[in-house]
Amino acid sequence: MTIQRVLLLLLLWMWLPHPCHTEMLFRRTPDLRPKRSGGRASGNDGKAIHRQKRGWMWNQFFLLEEYTGSDYQYVGKLHSDQDKGDGSLKYILSGDGAGTLFIIDEKTGDIHATRRIDREEKAFYTLRAQAINRRTLRPVEPESEFVIKIHDINDNEPTFPEEIYTASVPEMSVVGTSVVQVTATDADDPSYGNSARVIYSILQGQPYFSVEPETGIIRTALPNMNRENREQYQVVIQAKDMGGQMGGLSGTTTVNITLTDVNDNPPRFAQSTIHLRIPESSPVGTAIGSVKATDADTGKNAEVEYRIIDGDGTDMFDIVTQKDTQEGIITVRKPLDYEMRRLYTLKVEAENTHVDPRFYYLGPFKDTTIVKISVDDVDEPPVFSRSSYLFEVHEDIELGTIIGTVMARDPDSASSPIRFSLDRHTDLDRIFNIHSGNGSIYTSKPLDREISQWHNLSVIAAEINNPKDTTRVPVYVRILDVNDNAPQFAVFYDTFVCENARAGQLIQTISAVDKDDPLGGQKFFFSLAAVNPNFTVQDNEDNTARILTRRNGFSRHEISTYLLPVVISDNDYPIQSSTGTLTIRVCACDSRGNMQSCNAEALLLPAGLSTGALVAILLCIIILLVIVVLFAALKRQRKKEPLILSKEDIRDNIVSYNDEGGGEEDTQAFDIGTLRNPAAIEDKKLRRDIIPETLFVPRRTPSAPDNTDVRDFINQRLKEHDTDPSAPPYDSLATYAYEGNDSIAESLSSLESGTTEGDQNYDYLREWGPRFNKLAEMYGGGESDKDTS
Repeated sequence: MTIQRVLLLLLLWMWLPHPCHTEMLFRRTPDLRPKRSGGRASGNDGKAIHRQKRGWMWNQFFLLEEYTGSDYQYVGKLHSDQDKGDGSLKYILSGDGAGTLFIIDEKTGDIHATRRIDREEKAFYTLRAQAINRRTLRPVEPESEFVIKIHDINDNEPTFPEEIYTASVPEMSVVGTSVVQVTATDADDPSYGNSARVIYSILQGQPYFSVEPETGIIRTALPNMNRENREQYQVVIQAKDMGGQMGGLSGTTTVNITLTDVNDNPPRFAQSTIHLRIPESSPVGTAIGSVKATDADTGKNAEVEYRIIDGDGTDMFDIVTQKDTQEGIITVRKPLDYEMRRLYTLKVEAENTHVDPRFYYLGPFKDTTIVKISVDDVDEPPVFSRSSYLFEVHEDIELGTIIGTVMARDPDSASSPIRFSLDRHTDLDRIFNIHSGNGSIYTSKPLDREISQWHNLSVIAAEINNPKDTTRVPVYVRILDVNDNAPQFAVFYDTFVCENARAGQLIQTISAVDKDDPLGGQKFFFSLAAVNPNFTVQDNEDNTARILTRRNGFSRHEISTYLLPVVISDNDYPIQSSTGTLTIRVCACDSRGNMQSCNAEALLLPAGLSTGALVAILLCIIILLVIVVLFAALKRQRKKEPLILSKEDIRDNIVSYNDEGGGEEDTQAFDIGTLRNPAAIEDKKLRRDIIPETLFVPRRTPSAPDNTDVRDFINQRLKEHDTDPSAPPYDSLATYAYEGNDSIAESLSSLESGTTEGDQNYDYLREWGPRFNKLAEMYGGGESDKDTS
């Protein structure tokens, strides 16, 4: 606590009355509660009413807060009029803080506070006091209640709810414009003295702002504060109690004030003239460049709208305002041509879209600049004189005739020769051609309108000096009709005449078609090539004609079919005509003229046997012949049935069979005798899978010495096959190389037959059972065959 605060407390202590420093004796007051002893009184009912007088009562005590002494603070004294001073009474204290915060001397009744008390924590305490007989512990006075009030001292400074406030005010505001209100609170008792009376003052922020002392409202103090010069201000406000007098406590807070923008600045171009360039080949809509007028304001106050207000290029260019960047984008409105104009001048204006009427006096909120646009020359492709060409030509023109000419020029200042060509994708049949120098299109093949009436060509023009830049133009060629096609029958007519027809009877109505298309429409004439005794043609003069009979009765036995030549002509120039022949069959008809039969052969067939029946009989005969041929072929094939019926060819390297040993049949692919004796090669080998028609005696060759190299090679290969788990589980030639060495039946193979002399006897094969019957049949009869030969 500061020295000023201590002196203030001492002065306040001296000025205030202190009842706690004097002994407080309280007068008696009547007690309305009944007592057992005392005076008697008669009530309305005649019963005695006992009254007793209260021996003591207390008023409220007052205690100064924040006591700083070393001893307990004296509050006051309780004394009963029953107390004789002999120590027979005992004072008891109860209630808020009794025994802890407040203690009482049980003999004298003196009350003391044991520690400093803060009024801001609790403003008053309610206690109860009683005097009892020390010996009997019986109360001598009824329990009574009293209050200890805490006197306030200025021990709390004003405080603000926020350490830092944020506020804003529009720039250029008039003096006295309210910015924000700040309020400080003081915890001291506002009803006692000036401890809680707060006065506001400004410590920092002058001379721009001021504060009202009583309310804390901050106001502007200077006129025309410009945000563009300074935007942020920091103001420190002080709140002081005791009405702002000396010795009062104070607190401070900081207010950050921002000047908000108003539209008080017009847009301004940084340059009075702006130069831009663009190639002449730029398409419409191309952005040339941008212009920008700066505005010191922000937000919507800085929004600018650009427009072209004057110049010689107002119809050639547009300007669009870019909202996010506040720039004016100049774009091409019409195609440019360097050869026509090379420089354009525009006057561009920038104006604020949101103008504040309060600041009209600051000047017009718009500005202008001059934009000069230079057009650069570009090597442009050729330009045709038309966007498309249409040529009409008759289909009968001669080859090489010019049907039309296309023209193109170089638009550049330095004119270059042009070369023309046809896009062959548009003329796959190469019917047309073009002169590369002058653009004349002529025919290279005959034209036919009936095949194609229109030809859509594409002509390409390119500069000779720069062939990469090309231009295309469509050329439409219409083929005009020439009467070069004769009329023909519209359809194929299946015409018949009844045997019982009469003269003048209509048997057919005919019409014609023509591939030509004359302007006045088609007109056909029908006539007979020669006078016909049987039929005649009557022209209906509507491109149709009627075929009529000229006599009664026709016989299909005599003539079954008539051929009638009809001449059809058109009326265009030159006249074209053709002769169409009608085939008229003679048919049997009923009485109503309905056809029944037109075949003359039907009269010669037996009754009841139709053409379908004849066809069925013919098919049956053909099927029987096919069956006979197939049966004969199968019977012939059985004569040479192979001995081995396995599906696998026994001549393969690996043979599958169940018998032990395959004999010579296993060596069809490899001859082990040849391996051992390369010199002994058979000139001719016979097939052993069929029964030989003639058994030839095998040719004997002298024996050859054993070849150890071959034997070692075969043994090595045999061992590799036996130990190889991936080898197929089949017998092979390697297995039978030396089969007869350890066999009881000796070798069955004929591998060595080519190296031994003399004939072999195979009669013992018959004794080995049915498995060797085939071998016995093949080799058992060798001697007999040889003898008979």
